[in-house]
Amino acid sequence: MTGQKIESGHQDVVHDVAMDYYGKRLATASSDNTIKIIGVSNAGSQHLATLTGHQGPVWQVAWAHPKFGSLLASCSYDGKVMIWKEGNQNEWIQAHVFDDHKASVNSISWAPHELGLSLACGSSDGNISVFSARSDGGWDKSKIDQAHLTGVTSVSWAPSMTPGALIGSSGLLDPVQKLASGGCDNTVKVWKFDNGTWRMDCFPALQMHTDWVRDVAWAPNLGLPKSTIASASQDGKVIIWVAVKEGDRWDGKVLKDFGGPVFRVSWSLTGNILAVADGTNNVTLWKEAVDGEWQQVTTVDS
Repeated sequence: MTGQKIESGHQDVVHDVAMDYYGKRLATASSDNTIKIIGVSNAGSQHLATLTGHQGPVWQVAWAHPKFGSLLASCSYDGKVMIWKEGNQNEWIQAHVFDDHKASVNSISWAPHELGLSLACGSSDGNISVFSARSDGGWDKSKIDQAHLTGVTSVSWAPSMTPGALIGSSGLLDPVQKLASGGCDNTVKVWKFDNGTWRMDCFPALQMHTDWVRDVAWAPNLGLPKSTIASASQDGKVIIWVAVKEGDRWDGKVLKDFGGPVFRVSWSLTGNILAVADGTNNVTLWKEAVDGEWQQVTTVDS
């Protein structure tokens, strides 16, 4: 599988790349403290904008759903989370800056759009914050204090559709507000928002990794009963965690030991293919077979 090469224009390491909803633009985050917006098409790529404002390396960028307008979130070593808004085409302004965290903000994740405009942020200070936009233009904040005592590395929202809604009458229930998080304590945790507060929704924490969890990704479930989370770790392993139905315990299965750090995991839109980026610059795609075993489908040439 080959693709086109895109010159980012960054002066330092690129830590994250995010494609917008329509697949027309990339946002890139770099240690040069900037974010680049790049237009992409079959004909090639072109630089559209450079966003400056962070005072440290930018770790992640995330596009909001287009129903909220053209919005991009970014997080940085400087402890800030920024919301960028496009006014006129390719003209971006800082719409909001959140400076609640006292250390590097390592991960951001927009909630499913059915839940409104909500952004989860995980920080080295051990806390997770969730900022939710109000109709008056302000933001409400909820917080998970000391989610991972030694630091939060990653956050990922659950699908908003109630597990099993597709095959039962539970589709009329309120949308689900759940998060998965990974940390420097080697654990994965699941959180649920209930009656105005976040509480842990897995006991105990999910513990199979032997080093930092670098990334977590909750799979789209399309209303099926099973919930699935992938986690990637400094220990070289990717683990697939499955709860067969709501309320069940999570069981973990090692997808593969890659023999070196694994930095990112990402699901396809339907949740049946997992992309894994490891420390040897390889991206591999995996699919679950009928017997429940995971098989490598292909390698993406880098």
